[in-house]
Amino acid sequence: MSAQEVVFGFGAHSGIDDGPELLRLVHQADRDGLDIFSLSDHPYLGERLDAYASLGFLLGRTQRISGFANVTNLPTRPAPMLARTVTSLSALSGGRVVLGMGAGGLWDRISDMGVPRLSPAAAVEAFEEAIVLVKKLSGGGPPVTYRGRHYEVNEIEPSPVAAPPVWTGSVGPKSLAATGRVADGWIPGHAADWLSERYRTSRPVIDEAAAAAGRDPREIRTVFNLPGRITDRPLPATRDRDGRWIGGSADQWVEELTGAVLEHGASGFTLFSPGGGTQDAGSLGRWATEIAPAVREAIAKENG
Repeated sequence: MSAQEVVFGFGAHSGIDDGPELLRLVHQADRDGLDIFSLSDHPYLGERLDAYASLGFLLGRTQRISGFANVTNLPTRPAPMLARTVTSLSALSGGRVVLGMGAGGLWDRISDMGVPRLSPAAAVEAFEEAIVLVKKLSGGGPPVTYRGRHYEVNEIEPSPVAAPPVWTGSVGPKSLAATGRVADGWIPGHAADWLSERYRTSRPVIDEAAAAAGRDPREIRTVFNLPGRITDRPLPATRDRDGRWIGGSADQWVEELTGAVLEHGASGFTLFSPGGGTQDAGSLGRWATEIAPAVREAIAKENG
């Protein structure tokens, strides 16, 4: 993997009162050369800004950085309309959008919004159908008729705009297999990293399903949600007793992330604070201007 194929981003909270600070941080990230910003999608929480309204606003105020919902709450955003949303965002932003997809996790809250509750198996079926349908309704071509178990459209004209890359938050084996068959990237759940048991046991499920579908598993990115501190001095240990990454100095981050790419196939990193929220502006600046360029340089050097 080339240095330029590795993406660096950050995750942000998006409370109603966080708008000005969110815009400031995304502006900073855009200016400093980060590739992507990430917003959560919890439409049942009234104190949160809507993820897709926020994406449209922020993409309209930036020049280079891409945005995505990490991950889209699919049950509340039906696939045909989601296809229209993401292709429109892509057209308006010059392709600066990624479609993060999830089958839906907090079903008690989702059903409170009037959405029929699905069983875990049915939710995964709907998730895979949705990815297929979004792609069918993108990129031009003749009108689409699609009849699945959960979605049906009749003679719907696709957008002429190509579908954005689809990165999933798959966790269970059926969802992981769906990612292998139809998605373009995977975000390991629960902030699992490249040394975790979750990654070691889950990624092969994706790869096997991709190969069975005639796809090259290497084309499916692994993009890690990565909480941690960026410290001024090296830490004596960069992982806790359970082996989870906790952070360290810029040099320690560079060494770890370079190894993640070269030895474990990582293709992207989304930085969060240790508590899972937004990093402070100083750490975000160091992530963009010190760590990301140094990792890219180390990868390029290693690849010759």
